Amino acid sequence: MRMTAQVRTLPAMEELVKRRPAVLLFHGLCANPLELAPVAKSLREVGYVVEVPAIAGYGVSSVTGEQLPVPPFEHWLAEAEATFDRLAAEHGRVAVGGLCMGAVLALALAARRPAAALVLISTTLHFDGWNVSPWRRLLPLAYLPGLRGRMSFKETAPFGLKNERLRAWVEQAMASNHVSAVGAARLSAASLYEATRLIRHVRGRLPRLDAPAVVLHASEDDVAGPRTVHELQARLGARPEVHWFHDSYHMLTLDNERVAVARTVRDFLLRSHPLAALSPTPAVLHHEQHA
Repeated sequence: MRMTAQVRTLPAMEELVKRRPAVLLFHGLCANPLELAPVAKSLREVGYVVEVPAIAGYGVSSVTGEQLPVPPFEHWLAEAEATFDRLAAEHGRVAVGGLCMGAVLALALAARRPAAALVLISTTLHFDGWNVSPWRRLLPLAYLPGLRGRMSFKETAPFGLKNERLRAWVEQAMASNHVSAVGAARLSAASLYEATRLIRHVRGRLPRLDAPAVVLHASEDDVAGPRTVHELQARLGARPEVHWFHDSYHMLTLDNERVAVARTVRDFLLRSHPLAALSPTPAVLHHEQHA
């Protein structure tokens, strides 16, 4: 009798899981899902279904640092749409967000799909942080068809990290494995070219995005300065909620304030993308399955 009762409750529990709202997050360019792990963990702990997909030709392997040939950004967006559609079919409501170029990809997706909310972390509409080389103005030369498939640019310290211990670990990982939690040791010109195209695509679509949005940005961001935040405040269809962090650099999700960043994202989503009142937390589900 006990086994029969347990079997009968499984479909109901599966239905409750499906009713939970989902969160779709995108990592940064030439990076991997590891950089969003703290945020994803925090959201799963309170009951959200969270996915951080690995998109072909956008990120790199977290083990080898290998990147597939870079397709046009439209292919990245198509994969993002397919993942969104699958989550929406299963869970109904889907919030989208990301880190760095992942936030830009989330904005592009929200222009095509009804995102429940937007989570924009270290959004990069301008490469104008304090560690960006002044030679970047010559980067369009590397975008020429004959060059962009062969050129790449080495990532340099501080790797978006103010935390010196983490920075040393990243530097060692990049030297030995050519990849770390913050991404690959080198950025290909082809990836940067498609990222630039994606930024142009998104910038003209910002006014039509009226979903609730939260913007998290470091005041000392070494990759993207305050100009991006000001543009989001001025041009997004719905005025975003903005949070500045003063003891981190670009990699907010891994740096000194990673706990506060994860908490800020969680609290925002609990307000703007709430969990269903009847959906139990994972701890409750675990208890029910072993009762």
